[in-house]
Amino acid sequence: MNEPLRVAWLGHQSGRAGDGLLTYSRETVAGLRTRGVKVFFVHHGALAAVTDDTQTLRSLTGSHRYIISSPRTKRTITDLLRREQVDLVHVSLSFSTLIDFGLPELCHELGLPVVATFHVPYDSRFGLWQGISTAVYRLYAQSLASFDRVIIFSEQQKGLLEHYGVPAENVAVIPNGVDVDKYAPGPSDVKPKLHASALVGYLGRVDPEKNVDILIRAFQDVDAPEDVKLVIVGSGSEKRRLDRRYGSPRVVFTGQVIDETDRIAMLRAMDIFVLPSMVEGLSLSLLEAMACGAAPIATDVGSDGEALRGAGIVVDTKDLDGQLRLALRTLIEFPDFRAELGHRARARAVERYSLSDNLDRLLSVYRELRPAAGAAAS
Repeated sequence: MNEPLRVAWLGHQSGRAGDGLLTYSRETVAGLRTRGVKVFFVHHGALAAVTDDTQTLRSLTGSHRYIISSPRTKRTITDLLRREQVDLVHVSLSFSTLIDFGLPELCHELGLPVVATFHVPYDSRFGLWQGISTAVYRLYAQSLASFDRVIIFSEQQKGLLEHYGVPAENVAVIPNGVDVDKYAPGPSDVKPKLHASALVGYLGRVDPEKNVDILIRAFQDVDAPEDVKLVIVGSGSEKRRLDRRYGSPRVVFTGQVIDETDRIAMLRAMDIFVLPSMVEGLSLSLLEAMACGAAPIATDVGSDGEALRGAGIVVDTKDLDGQLRLALRTLIEFPDFRAELGHRARARAVERYSLSDNLDRLLSVYRELRPAAGAAAS
């Protein structure tokens, strides 16, 4: 029998929850391992390695999103790739300022194919975030062109990379995926605990670009019954300020929800899920809410609009206040329509964003790049 495929995964790990980068690494690594792939998980952070196939790297910064790695990181990774005799390297970008741009050369010197998943959010419309994302995409484009395969989440994002010089044949569109068996409609005790007849929810980072303050004001402007409530699940730089200003029996801030069972219970309780961000890639929290059957509202940024059209309400950031108020009022006042969108959202998640299906596509990429390597279980 063939030996299992051996993959070095350079990704993200933290004690936090609800962050797409962390979830992507955790879910993909776990999914690959269940399919018989030998994955060596390399990450920065304070969490010590607990198994022989996990290695923690030292970094000079505390956030998993802005890593300045130790000068010894390149040597540590090189030693691991040689020692473990891996067949292929997969990096979740951005990983480290000292590693991202030199990784293709390092891997190719060792005779290894290298795959990158490019998570950087984008906005294709003119404005501040469009300017920032354009600059970042241009910065990464030359390096991405040297990877054997670049995985992105939508055709629109693929077009952006091609525009900046990444060869089309090197780009594979494999969206974020959700475990649709685990993230599914089901019982939840959250609404009774909040004394809510209907629940509007947000789950994610509470940072300025997420527009949580605009969501709260729009919710307050809607003339809804007192037992219709808004729950904000997550933490970030804006959480304390917004909680002090808006926290009330009708607007509940839970902070971070670390336990996955509790997180799923929160999503199952939400009748309406809102993601009012100014910039995104493809939001995992949006896909998780869709899989749990919430009626979704999201801004048309990144790949979120593409994921949601026909299965939710897509709003324009140029008129976010007005369109968000109208969308919320519509879904609160018409529960049958809300339920129909929830069914459509669930069906869309199962059809296009199943983690199982996306793992199959990822394994196909691996086998294309390393056909002589060992077989992985399907």
